[in-house]
Amino acid sequence: MFIKQLFKAGQPKEEIPPVTVVSGLPRSGTSLMMMMLEATGMPPLTDQFRSADTDNPRGYYEFERVKKLRQGDCDWLPQAQGKVVKVISALLEYLPSDRAYKVLFMQRALPEILASQRKMLVNRGENPEKIDDEEMARAFKSHLAHVTEWIGQQKNLATYFVDYNRLLSNPQPEIHQINQFLGGGLDESKMLAAIDPSLYRQRK
Repeated sequence: MFIKQLFKAGQPKEEIPPVTVVSGLPRSGTSLMMMMLEATGMPPLTDQFRSADTDNPRGYYEFERVKKLRQGDCDWLPQAQGKVVKVISALLEYLPSDRAYKVLFMQRALPEILASQRKMLVNRGENPEKIDDEEMARAFKSHLAHVTEWIGQQKNLATYFVDYNRLLSNPQPEIHQINQFLGGGLDESKMLAAIDPSLYRQRK
C-alpha cells in the first residue's frame, strides 16, 4: 500500500533555503523526477560519472559523492543549494540534521521495481536468478516502513510521497501537487512534456 501523505515536521530554516532532494528505492522513478525538474530550469547536481545506458537512456542524474554520505562526506551540500540532488532512500538518514530539506520520495509498485531490477541484471549480463523476488520484496517493505517512520520524526525534513504509477497514468494532478509542494513556481507544462511513456517498460 502506498503512503500518500505530506509530512511537514517543523519549518525550514529561513537563513538557508532547503535543499531539494529526490529519493526512493532504486528503479522507483527517481531519474524521471530529476528529469522533470530539470525541464523546468531547476539544475540537477550531477557529475556525469554514471553515463546513460539501456536501462536509463536519458541518464541516471547521480552525484557520486552522495554514496559516501554514510562515511560522513557531506561537504558537497552547499553545492546543492538552488539545485536538486538524488539521494536513494537508504542514505536519507545520513543527511546532516543542521540543514533543511524538501524531499520528493518516489513510490512505485514493488512488482514493477523487482521486474525492472531483473531486466537491468539481464542487460548487464548478470544472472537475474541470484535475486529472490519474495526475499527482496520483504526487505524493501521493511526498509520502506523504517525510512517512513524516520521521516515522520525529522523536524528539518518536509516530504511529499510521489505515486509513480499515478504520475504515469494521470500525470497532471500529481504534477500540480509536486509543484505546490516545491513552492508553486514551476512550469507544469514542461514537467508534463518531460514524461516519456515509452520508457515505462515494466508494468504490472
